[in-house]
Amino acid sequence: MAVNTADLDRYEAVLEDGLVKICKGAGLLREQFMRSEDIDGKWEQYAQDYVADAVLNFNEYPEAAIAWAGFLGMAVAHNWDVDWEAHKDDPYKSYYGSRGWDDMDEHILWEVLALPEAIGKKLSDTLDSCALAALGLIRHEGIEAQTELGFYVLVRTYSVLYRIGAAIELQRLGYQRVRVA
Repeated sequence: MAVNTADLDRYEAVLEDGLVKICKGAGLLREQFMRSEDIDGKWEQYAQDYVADAVLNFNEYPEAAIAWAGFLGMAVAHNWDVDWEAHKDDPYKSYYGSRGWDDMDEHILWEVLALPEAIGKKLSDTLDSCALAALGLIRHEGIEAQTELGFYVLVRTYSVLYRIGAAIELQRLGYQRVRVA
């Protein structure tokens, strides 16, 4: 069965729109996405390794497999702001926690971003809500995770969560879209 790219594009647009609404409702986004070529480029570099980790953990921890792409986006956006020259070559596994992929979220929240507990909890809860919404959309669309289409849908889902996480962090850091004349 050939996977229809137009169907994947439609799925991604619907998912992105829904997750932006969740994040706006939580007060974490005012706009759709603030983006940077540098941050997007890191996803292109990390995607294969992230997808490998997520696929290994998806059956047991589907919410984590999806949500943690958002944490990764947040960490990359944070490092882009702090000192991109120092972090632009960071390997994917530098975002692992002490237990590897299993505690990547905690490592990013408490060590990379060094957030206060209340803010970290709100971010974590919101990304969990996004993951649950993504799983709901996948089920609503009737997509089976163990199929070729399911694989491509999950890859698109991880990409959207990564971008959402990056946008949340850029906004948290005070970045705003400004029209340049």
